[in-house]
Amino acid sequence: MQLSHTPAAVSSSFDDPNLVASAGLVPVMRLADEAGLSTLAQDRLSVPTDKGANAGAKIATLVAGMLAGADSIDDMELLRHGAMSTLFDRIYAPSTLGSFLRSFTFGHVRQLDAVASRFLANLAGQAPALMPTTSSNDYAFVDVDDTIIEVHGHHKQGSGFGYSGVRGLNALVSTVTTKDCAPVVVAQRLRRGSCGSPRGAGRLIADAIATTRRLPGMQQQKILVRADSAYYGHPSISAALKAGADVSVTARMTAPVQRAIATIPDNRWQTIQYPNAIFDEDTRRWISVAEVAEVPFTAFASQKEPQQVPGRLVVRRIPELNKKDVDEPGLFDLHRFHAVFTTSALDTVTADKTHRQHAVIEQVNADLKNSALAHMPSGKFTANAAWLVLAVMAFNLTRTVGVVAGAGLAKATTATIRRRFVKPRVL
Repeated sequence: MQLSHTPAAVSSSFDDPNLVASAGLVPVMRLADEAGLSTLAQDRLSVPTDKGANAGAKIATLVAGMLAGADSIDDMELLRHGAMSTLFDRIYAPSTLGSFLRSFTFGHVRQLDAVASRFLANLAGQAPALMPTTSSNDYAFVDVDDTIIEVHGHHKQGSGFGYSGVRGLNALVSTVTTKDCAPVVVAQRLRRGSCGSPRGAGRLIADAIATTRRLPGMQQQKILVRADSAYYGHPSISAALKAGADVSVTARMTAPVQRAIATIPDNRWQTIQYPNAIFDEDTRRWISVAEVAEVPFTAFASQKEPQQVPGRLVVRRIPELNKKDVDEPGLFDLHRFHAVFTTSALDTVTADKTHRQHAVIEQVNADLKNSALAHMPSGKFTANAAWLVLAVMAFNLTRTVGVVAGAGLAKATTATIRRRFVKPRVL
């Protein structure tokens, strides 16, 4: 298709009172209403003054706008086009919604966290396939990670330069998934941009496990908390263990970890399925450059005995192929090591493979930042913190829509669900 080089005068308008651009919001918001979104927000939020009036309707409006593609407060205007007012009542103006969000304090954000966790539990009750029950021997996986949401200018409260080197705000997110379902978000927290990754992670992990336990069929489910080396610390690990979960956390290459790896005999290493591995049918073994082994290990052994955590190191090694820093070839093969501290009962190979699947949370971060979290819309930190919680509720709702719709959409992204259901094309 090529744009005409000599177009006639063209004008466009989207104010026809009989047309609706986002007709798919009708069944989606009906699902949200049956899961108690408006009722939960109305009962639990105590935002003061007239700006906090009708909190349930305002929260529903914000979530609906995000489902329709809004990534800023001004974008909420798209809910007021055409015949939307005949399909929905109490569609608030963007200015009203902005004033509502700017009235939030940290306590109100925590109230909204409680709404989000209960809303997710109700969604799982409406759509059991969202979080199907698994065998008591299988784990539900709670993943923890943070991501930087880039902002521009100095007017954003809390913005700063963190580990990524860009100015932004730091969003800490936790998801839960099983072997049969895609991840949903069970906890979230917005932090200053210069904040270190593990700050406040212990409390978030406890909240994530508590929310997971509220989901149907998850009360007695085994839980494995997975995280990268930023969360290899006593606060994060002890929070998971105290809540009754096991952990699988990348261990930093500290001196105790290196000494433990050095004690692994050469005959204990076994090859694993890894990128570019080949399975030999004759020997029934994987031909791979990657190998794994394990060794007993006590984390934080230098601290007081109550803070020491017994477990094991699952270690993966691959040959060091980058010889640029080696002046002369060595007499022995050089390897790079990746160690994971775990308290689970999984065997060595399964523990390594299971931990590598922690990367699934990166897809959730990317999905959020490709939709409602493309921007942090307010200059006030608590308003942006509330926006993060709302974006999570919209994400979980779209995940539920995909599960209910079937047709292989249970793991579809937010953009796909929006294109297929919220804003379907008429052919």
